[in-house]
Amino acid sequence: MPTLTINTNIPKSSIPNDFLKTTANIVADSLGKPLSYVVVHISPDQMLSFGGTDEPCAIANLYSIGGLSPRENKKHSAALFEHIEKELGIKGNRMYINYFDMPATNVGYSGKTFAG
Repeated sequence: MPTLTINTNIPKSSIPNDFLKTTANIVADSLGKPLSYVVVHISPDQMLSFGGTDEPCAIANLYSIGGLSPRENKKHSAALFEHIEKELGIKGNRMYINYFDMPATNVGYSGKTFAG
């Protein structure tokens, strides 16, 4: 169920065609979760300011059942910031990633929750 959402002010035309696929693979690898459960959602063309300027920036949220901790989040940050800067041109000091460790009881899938 890992879900990465990215809101950014860069235009849709600046997002590589394979960005969702490559990003999903990075999320799956970093978290050690099956790719079949990973969701990546990017919202380009957002009215977004960071540090008082409209230079390229983003705000991202990564939700996961497990796989998140102070130590693990450093690994996830390294992988995601490098990828996003390379693919979207958003510098690391122009983006935040928030991490949310979700209880399995709070995530629905296929008519039930991941808790059963």
